[in-house]
Amino acid sequence: MELLEVQYLDIEENKEYEMVLNRVINKCFEEENLKNLYISITLTNPENIQKINKEYRNIDRATDVLSFPMFEKDEIEEVCKMDLNGLQQVLGDVIISVEQVKKQAEEYGHSFERELAYMAVHGFYHLMGYDHMEENEKKEMRKKEENILSKLDIKRG
Repeated sequence: MELLEVQYLDIEENKEYEMVLNRVINKCFEEENLKNLYISITLTNPENIQKINKEYRNIDRATDVLSFPMFEKDEIEEVCKMDLNGLQQVLGDVIISVEQVKKQAEEYGHSFERELAYMAVHGFYHLMGYDHMEENEKKEMRKKEENILSKLDIKRG
């Protein structure tokens, strides 16, 4: 079963991006022991992510990643237990601005691969119901993100 569907919105397809995303998302699903689910990641440009951010969050600016979960945190376990006869439910949609990923990789002094991997993991954990508004939530989310990246040997710098 495919765990990830990658789409492109006004940018060129790139198999290397897809390889990174598949590796990361497979590890996320494995670590969280998810079944019956997949996620959709759309790679796009700053103009499109700004439009989406404005439309759905009423924030009129470009950003690096947006996440749109389909379930509440406490519903995910139930979906994983359901017998869906081989069908999968979408955990949610993640939208990533590739241009912003490139910019941030430069700013933070690490590889594009590391930044793209981080955006995918960050988006995934938002779909899982994690957030970073409160300090304790932020710590829990960061710990999970770093766990995935370290298990994949994707390092900063």
